[in-house]
Amino acid sequence: MDGLNNINEDEVKVMVLAATNHPWRIDQAFRRRFEKRVYVSLPNDESRLALLNLYLKNITTCTNLEISKIADSLNGYSCADIASVTRDAALMAMRRKIIGKSPSEIRLIKREEVDLPVTGDDFHEAVTKTKKSVSDADIKKFEEWMSEYGSC
Repeated sequence: MDGLNNINEDEVKVMVLAATNHPWRIDQAFRRRFEKRVYVSLPNDESRLALLNLYLKNITTCTNLEISKIADSLNGYSCADIASVTRDAALMAMRRKIIGKSPSEIRLIKREEVDLPVTGDDFHEAVTKTKKSVSDADIKKFEEWMSEYGSC
C-alpha cells in the first residue's frame, strides 16, 4: 500500500476494500492506512426477514409458513447462519423419507416424494440443530474495537 499516494490521479484510481472477522489483530500501521473502518452488525428484524425471503425464493413452502416468526427466532444469527438454517429446513422432508433406508431403496424414491413444501416444523428442527455462530462476547469485542478505532 505504500506508494499509492505517489501515483498520478489521472493515471490510476485504486480502492482497497478489506474484510476481517478479527479487526483487533490488524497492526496499527496497517489499520492507519484504512480511512474508513466500518462494523457490519448482525442482521436486524427487517434484514432477517429479507434474508429468509431471499433464501426461500426458489423453495416451495407451505401456505401457512409464518416467516416473520421464523425471523424472530433467528435473532443473533449471522447471514451465513440463516442461510444454513434455511438449507437445513429445505432438506428435512428428504431426510425423513430416507432415514433407515439402504442406498438401493433411496435410489427408488421418486423426486416428488421428497420435494415437499418446507414447513414451520422443518424450520423449528433446523433452528434447534443450527446454533448461532457469533457469541455475545464476540459482539461486545467488535463494538469495543469500533468505539476505539472505527470510523464512518
